[in-house]
Amino acid sequence: MKEAFELPPGLWEYTFNSICRSSSGRQLGQQVTALFYTQLHFSPSMKRITISKSYGPSDSFNSKFVARYQSYRFLFWTILSLAFLLPFIFIGVALVTLEEVNTCTSIYCLARKLGPKVPWRPKDSSAQRKDIYTVIVQASEKSLPKGTRVPESFGDFIVELEENHYDVTTSILKLKAMVELQEQKLQTAKLRAALYRHYASNGIPKGMHCLSLRLTAEYSSNARARQELPPPELAPCLIDNSLHHLVLITDNVLAASVVVSSTVTNSAKPEKIVFHVVTDKKTYAAMHSWFALNSLVPAIVEVKGLHQFDWMTKENIFVLEALEGHQGIRKFYHGDHTVGTDHIDSPKMLASKLQARSPTYISILNHMRIYLPQLFPSLDKVVFLDDDVVVQQDLSGLWEIDLQGNVNGAVETCRGEDKDVMSKTFKTYFNFSHTLIAARFKPEECAWAYGMNIFDLQAWRQTNITNVYHFWQKQNLKHNLTLWRFGTLPPSLIAFSGYIHPISPYWHMTGLGYHAKTNIQNVQKSAVIHYNGHAKPWLDIAIQELRPFWEKYVNYSSEFMRRCNIIES
Repeated sequence: MKEAFELPPGLWEYTFNSICRSSSGRQLGQQVTALFYTQLHFSPSMKRITISKSYGPSDSFNSKFVARYQSYRFLFWTILSLAFLLPFIFIGVALVTLEEVNTCTSIYCLARKLGPKVPWRPKDSSAQRKDIYTVIVQASEKSLPKGTRVPESFGDFIVELEENHYDVTTSILKLKAMVELQEQKLQTAKLRAALYRHYASNGIPKGMHCLSLRLTAEYSSNARARQELPPPELAPCLIDNSLHHLVLITDNVLAASVVVSSTVTNSAKPEKIVFHVVTDKKTYAAMHSWFALNSLVPAIVEVKGLHQFDWMTKENIFVLEALEGHQGIRKFYHGDHTVGTDHIDSPKMLASKLQARSPTYISILNHMRIYLPQLFPSLDKVVFLDDDVVVQQDLSGLWEIDLQGNVNGAVETCRGEDKDVMSKTFKTYFNFSHTLIAARFKPEECAWAYGMNIFDLQAWRQTNITNVYHFWQKQNLKHNLTLWRFGTLPPSLIAFSGYIHPISPYWHMTGLGYHAKTNIQNVQKSAVIHYNGHAKPWLDIAIQELRPFWEKYVNYSSEFMRRCNIIES
């Protein structure tokens, strides 16, 4: 049936707006319509409502309807009442929600707080975390029975889990055993790598051995390779204190060529440079041949062997006598290097122990720096360079530094941006558990770097530095090498204590031979870069990002380099 009626003017707008403002007015209309199978039809002018009511779903297929009149007053007051009450209901629910779930940040959280406690609802994530933590803690206190197979990989673990249907505790115990097994393998691999690096760093590459042999042969057959260095007319320059004298003590021909070449190349006044290259007897011919055949004019280069110094006797050099006669030293440095190590050592600790046993530390050339005043009695000031450095800037400013009466101008290594390199104090080098060391020195006293040093030889001759060096070497021998682990630097730290003048870190950057995370920009700006450590730039184990700074000064065009297959990497 149908009933049509027309709303009074203005009443329809008020009613319609009230329904729209009600958040559930539309839903209410749909529910009422569904209940009475009623259809509301609005006229185009929105001023007439036609209500159609059927008595069953099947009536929708009929074209005839039974109409009856309904009073619109009931519908109007019902809708109006709901429009008035629904906002208050909404505000009440909102207040309760905000009060109970003020920490919720998701719809799921709100539903969890307000919803019913149904069994299918997901478990609280915080409770899950607590359960997992409890199981893991319990498992950490247990271990698998001995002989239990441990999965080699996570894939093996999944397969085993599917086949055996382990409970949670057993599964975690399996994972724990698997992680421990992998940690043991990783530790073993790191220790083995440290040992291999140690042996590689102490070996002589085939190309370098070939270079030394070919240059030695050239010295015996080529008069030009045997020519005097420097020429007789320039000999007076070797003791001229108005020139810039640099000292290099090494038996590595390739390394020496880079040090001298880089210094002369970057010098603002190469004509003022005088290089004193000191080597041992077996390398003298090869070293002399290289610098005789590869002139660096206008710089002056002198090559001299230890056997050519009249002053060099066992009576004058205590270290020489000790190194030749002390069997304990030779066994320590040339024996089994794994003695004294432990599988529980960290790779860093093992590398440190191995480095302390490097045979280079008992090389007489390594100790000759402590005898500079005696080797060069006519010189007042020299700059000492190690053979694993590269000079990138003009060094003439070093001779202008006033050492203020001190003997050694050096870069301190106890402070700086790079904590892996610039954090060296006395406790880094000395065994402070030994009473002799603990009673004499302070563990936090600042250390300094060997490798680029300014030595005032005049001031040095007025001190007792060399004798103090001898004394502590004897003490270390007396106590079976237990006072320190590294070669020449620890006794030098003691001997030069009180005679150090700190210079700017710009002059000497260390760590390129062991610190892979070296700042490249700092390397580029430094006057001298030092590859101290086992990863020397001429070795295969060199840090590849830092090697080009050294290779830049290698003379790959040399005939001897090509014959020995020393090529650019």
